[in-house]
Amino acid sequence: MRRPALALLLGLATAMPASGQNRSATPRQTCMDVMNLVKREGAVVLSTGGNAAERIVRDRSFCEFTEIAELRFAPTRDNPQCPIGYRCKEPGYEDWDWDWK
Repeated sequence: MRRPALALLLGLATAMPASGQNRSATPRQTCMDVMNLVKREGAVVLSTGGNAAERIVRDRSFCEFTEIAELRFAPTRDNPQCPIGYRCKEPGYEDWDWDWK
């Protein structure tokens, strides 16, 4: 009886999302360190201060097919406007180039 219950608990534990993942805090790191982290990992969740956290990606290949990649800046230890990577987002009307002259 104990083995099936243990197997069930282990199965549930591995199937659950890792909601408690550590988030790298950009204000504590240098701009180059954050940019290298995003480049190395491809996609990371970064804390930009307070409770704000965002998924930052290396390039559009980490976004959904319908999304675009928008350049993001965040404060780091040595740069208040560090270009840390991109954020995936659904394009809005303002994201299209309607000036076809």
